[in-house]
Amino acid sequence: MSKHSVDRILFGAAYYDEYMPAGEDRIETDMKMMDAAGINVIRIAESTWSTCEPQLGAFDFSHVDRALDAAQRHNINVIVGTPTYAVPAWLVRMHPDVLAVTPNGPGKYGPRQIMDIVNPAYRYYGERVIRELVKHVANHPAVIGYQVDNETKYYDSVSPDMQALFVKYLRGKFNDDLDRLNAHFGLDYWSNRVDAWEDFPDVTNTINQSLRGEFDRFRRAQVAEFLAWQADIVREYARDDQFVTQNFDFEWRGYSYGVQPAVDHFKASAAVDITGVDIYHPTEDELTGTEIAFGGDMTRSTKNGANYLVLETEAQGQHGWVPFPGQLRLQAYSHLASGADMVEYWHWHSIHNSFETYWKGLLSHDMESNPTYEEAGVFGREVADPAVGERLIHLKKRNKVAIMVSNEALSALEWFRVETGFPDGTGVNYNDIVRRVYDALFQLNVECDFLPVDAPTERLAQYAMIITPALYCTPEETIARLRGFVAGGGHLVSTMRSFVTDDEVTVWHDRAPHGLTDVFGLSYNQFTRPKGRVPVVFADDAALAGTSEAPAEALIELLKADAEAGTEVLARYGHYAWESYAAVTRHGFGKGSAEWIGTLLDADTMKAVMREAVAHAGIEPAGLALAGKVAVRQGVNQAGETVTYLLNYSADEVTFASPVAGSVVVAPQVVGADGLIDEAASASLAVRPGMPVSVGDELTIPRWNLAVIAG
Repeated sequence: MSKHSVDRILFGAAYYDEYMPAGEDRIETDMKMMDAAGINVIRIAESTWSTCEPQLGAFDFSHVDRALDAAQRHNINVIVGTPTYAVPAWLVRMHPDVLAVTPNGPGKYGPRQIMDIVNPAYRYYGERVIRELVKHVANHPAVIGYQVDNETKYYDSVSPDMQALFVKYLRGKFNDDLDRLNAHFGLDYWSNRVDAWEDFPDVTNTINQSLRGEFDRFRRAQVAEFLAWQADIVREYARDDQFVTQNFDFEWRGYSYGVQPAVDHFKASAAVDITGVDIYHPTEDELTGTEIAFGGDMTRSTKNGANYLVLETEAQGQHGWVPFPGQLRLQAYSHLASGADMVEYWHWHSIHNSFETYWKGLLSHDMESNPTYEEAGVFGREVADPAVGERLIHLKKRNKVAIMVSNEALSALEWFRVETGFPDGTGVNYNDIVRRVYDALFQLNVECDFLPVDAPTERLAQYAMIITPALYCTPEETIARLRGFVAGGGHLVSTMRSFVTDDEVTVWHDRAPHGLTDVFGLSYNQFTRPKGRVPVVFADDAALAGTSEAPAEALIELLKADAEAGTEVLARYGHYAWESYAAVTRHGFGKGSAEWIGTLLDADTMKAVMREAVAHAGIEPAGLALAGKVAVRQGVNQAGETVTYLLNYSADEVTFASPVAGSVVVAPQVVGADGLIDEAASASLAVRPGMPVSVGDELTIPRWNLAVIAG
């Protein structure tokens, strides 16, 4: 592993000299504009294999050299991407099988990310271009690191190569014992039994989610192996002061939304020195900061709190995302508030043709200054000031709440849908439940980390409260560790559809929740979908008394609370048929406690339940009293100071009592319609750089603005 450490906040954009419609002299203009905006890093080369190798074995890195040399002249760092995520036409002509076969049929040339990442020909030629490129650039002084591939996934490949490797994997896992395999996956059902390896069927149309889940896990493992393979090649040439990264992304719903189905970020990130990420989010009136925080918290957690790189986020982005004045600056600081050491836009200049013509960069198609570019410069110049940048870099979190997530649960609940139990693609899915929980915490100013399902005991012990939203598939080892977490004094909060199956998606055959009935002080063996309105009614004598009776959503588990064990019923179902069953419970176990939420609560009710759970766990977030006014994000900097970000994601000015003491590192600034600081308006603001602040002091933050206090 590289010993490289980012030594300043990196700020930049992806840059594509090879896309430019202008002449070669344009690159000098771009570098001057970047320098003026405080941009100190660009990413290049990751998208254009066919430009690097226009014909078999004919390498041309002239566009790479132009970018590197120009960047060096302006003291701009460069991250070089390996160009393997979009294959050249000559490779497809020579080896058509490099294109992935998916459930929709054979791939056809044109888009990016259409290849089979395990195909031998793809690997052979991919390795060659990686070696040639990295060998060519490794000693260039501008190069600080490498991005291996781009937004890597398995692209739903069910190709012959992928399936042959899967069968080989199964033969090793089960020691060639087909009886074990059949029993393990329950393949007697519907005559799916396999009694000769040569009869092993194509898994594309399997009706067995245990087998499908194993195939999905195997394909995710191929992503991790693929990235490790590339990283190992790069490190053969990279200098000791150069890092290796990758830009992971999330489930896409028009923006970055939830856990990525096709990659286990925790396992795949082991290949890189610094985890990188793409975070895209709504803006304008829909900017909430939630997606920035979610993506950052997830990425930081892949290496147990290590700082990370935002390798892509939007500048102008797609239609409807041009930031209001002040928003671009607010968004950039929001990334730092989650622990990012880098903010990089996709991309510098808007592309003049092809698919992403209208995914706009910092510059519009005229390649001239505009308000987005100017506001980027406001941020870039601010963090270039050591008095700001050195106090904000390498922010470390000390969160006491964690959410445990699982790719296996995500995959299983795509098949066994929460509302129907069948793979019909309807209703809420795993990520909806994860986000319902996460969003509630974010709105409460309760910061959290994420945990993989195999997190060891010592990592669980870092937290006072762990939440398992719909942790459908859970290994016995995890159940034992969570049991120990509660016994040792932790507070466990689990939602419906947790602990239903083992990690092979076989439903446990004892009382639910498996292995934890005494921990939660309840059991259940029936559940149904609420039809019509089934309100969740909170007990008059419970801590949540007075919470509005919002309807249960998606599914209701008919919980039987163990009164003799002292289980507290926090809420029941307000329906004559189900009123005897609990909906939300809490139970003491050992030195700790465990809470169960037997349905999907609406957003406001989930927030109320999470707020009370946090209080029960003894957690006192600094920003809890400011929930609904400003987002509060905290960490500790290199000097040991507590750094507090106060972020106003609204069109209204907000005034509140400061929850912390210290001095103002970053003050609100009024950004005009031209993207520049309105000096007169900013001078009239009460919160000024360097100003001392005491707890309780009145602070006012204008719309779409922020303040950062350290002390």
